[in-house]
Amino acid sequence: MHDSPDGKQNRLAKETSPYLLAARAQPGRLVRVGEEALERARKEDKPIFLSVGYSACHWCHVMAHESFEDDGTAKMMNENFVNIKVDREERPDIDDIYQRVCQLATGTGGWPLSVFLTPSQKPFYVGTYFPKDGRQYGLPGFQTILQQLSEAYRSKKDDVESASAEFMQALSQTARDVALPGDGTKAGLERSILDEAAVGLLQMGDTIYGGFGQAPKFPNASNLLFLLRYYDISGINRFRDFVVFTADKMAHGGIHDQLGGGFARYSTDQKWLVPHFEKMLYDNALLAQLYAELYQIAKEGRHLAVLRKTLDFVIREMTHPEGGFYSAQDADSEGEEGKFYIWSKKEIREILQDQLAIDAFCEHYGVTEGGNFEFRNILNVRSPVSAVALRYGKKTEEVEKIVADAAAKLFAEREKRVRPGRDEKVLTSWNGLMISGFAKGYAVTGDRKYLDAAKNAVRFIENRLASPDGRLVRTFKDGQAKLNAYLDDYAFYVTGLLDLFSVNSKPEYLESARRYTGFMIQHFWDEKEGNLFFTSDDHEQLIVRTKSFYDLAIPSGNSVAASNLLRLYHYTQENGYLDKAVAIMKSGARPAAENPFGFGQLLVSIYMHVKKPVEITVIKEGNMSKWLKEQFLPDGITAFVSEKDLPALQKYAFFKGRGAEKGETAFICRNFTCSLPITSEKELARQLDR
Repeated sequence: MHDSPDGKQNRLAKETSPYLLAARAQPGRLVRVGEEALERARKEDKPIFLSVGYSACHWCHVMAHESFEDDGTAKMMNENFVNIKVDREERPDIDDIYQRVCQLATGTGGWPLSVFLTPSQKPFYVGTYFPKDGRQYGLPGFQTILQQLSEAYRSKKDDVESASAEFMQALSQTARDVALPGDGTKAGLERSILDEAAVGLLQMGDTIYGGFGQAPKFPNASNLLFLLRYYDISGINRFRDFVVFTADKMAHGGIHDQLGGGFARYSTDQKWLVPHFEKMLYDNALLAQLYAELYQIAKEGRHLAVLRKTLDFVIREMTHPEGGFYSAQDADSEGEEGKFYIWSKKEIREILQDQLAIDAFCEHYGVTEGGNFEFRNILNVRSPVSAVALRYGKKTEEVEKIVADAAAKLFAEREKRVRPGRDEKVLTSWNGLMISGFAKGYAVTGDRKYLDAAKNAVRFIENRLASPDGRLVRTFKDGQAKLNAYLDDYAFYVTGLLDLFSVNSKPEYLESARRYTGFMIQHFWDEKEGNLFFTSDDHEQLIVRTKSFYDLAIPSGNSVAASNLLRLYHYTQENGYLDKAVAIMKSGARPAAENPFGFGQLLVSIYMHVKKPVEITVIKEGNMSKWLKEQFLPDGITAFVSEKDLPALQKYAFFKGRGAEKGETAFICRNFTCSLPITSEKELARQLDR
């Protein structure tokens, strides 16, 4: 990597983001976003070049290597622009605004995001990846763009201002994701919303390989979780079957790390075979929840195995010593995408040596001499172990052990390789999702290491990223916590607290959920439209204050907040929670029915409201609790309370009048009617119609 022109590192050297630190010695004088850079642009009357990316982004690194590390390109950047680099995971507010601009201009978005702005931060040209010289991929060259835009800014400033004004007008109309009809009314929350959405979503499904769309293909966990809930409310098996089919296809594919567990961000092909090898915390958090629910439905060991492998991967490779969870692992190692994960058949022969082990492993995981990815092999399940056993005249259990032992040997050998880089930022929002994953993993396995992982992460956030008044901070790394938290941070962390409370009902988890929700309502709520802004009312002023409703790879803060508010209403019977939950759901209900692909999590919230939750309290955990946690109850609001913690919770309506009889005791309430105390698993199952 080059030194900067004056032999010193640039202004990014003091950052904590791995993405920004990777650029600290580039000759392009890249600086962090902030008032100093904006003031310089105004003072020198220079346009701003804004580059947005993240550490696990392959094409971000390609553009950095081609252009930002090139002395000639850097000279053009430094002489004509104020150059600002942003980590989208630290500043999703900035990314959200200019991704909307990119969508308006090009019909698509992504990273690296390359935006040219006036000194007042208004966009006038936008794109994503640009090759240095323009001979690749049919895209204009970055040097050419720099030259033309710098000349236009100097000599055709009226045209630049006109372009930015058009962008701003369009942006002002798209900053909300959803818009009310002209008469200002909101849709009702009826069962028909769910019916229309579920049928539409299933029609989008890939019946050959599972999932939605063709390539690239993302897991879209929120949509799958909604379809499971529609199966629950409708009793129509094909909705469940599609989710099972998709989950099995993903679990068998190269998108799933067959040796180490965990899922890559997406597949570059329709068949889930060739992943973009980066692993993101949020994907693994959401998919852990999906496989936990599938196990609750079907009690199939294969789903439990995927769940355990995913959670064990996070504990092993993505956990801070104090308990928080890291953000991502890169796709690249030693400058090559996927190198850490792929194998030649020759390597496998040399490691395993035993011929039956070699043959069984290679047949099961589709390993060939020619390979399936650049002459090497991405492991993916091609033949069931039962078929391999039949071929070699062995018992299935015997071949299962042979394949498992072979996988363990290859995993141990893989651990000696140069590892992909790891982004060790601890983000409050993504940690909230992962806390939910571990809480649900604990529920179905009963394994306390998963409960401990969730509790340790809560402790980390409380110690490092929270303050007593309910304010959260976005990110922690290298001893520094910084940046105002966004809506996602509050909503996702609260859902983590509530999911943990629902399986391990300590009063402090519910109290904290109420405290952070109160802060969120105070600083993010839009009284006029009845939903939540992405940034707080005391956040730094940007060119527009956006709202997000779309549930894509990551659910939206509004959708998750609606679910949280519903659950808090049932625990507390405070009507303010319910009123705000209903207002949010009504804001997005009609778009969700018409375009369900982008509203999976909002539909999950609407499902809970339409079906009316069943409230279940268990005092003094025992066999009933174990059975209950293994049931698929997506409409369940649960609490498992020790006699010691019960007095602190009895101020809430959910727990009033509750008490243990002679041992473990359960109470069920529906539609404001409660059961007598239940003391047997059989009676509990009868009451729940299980």
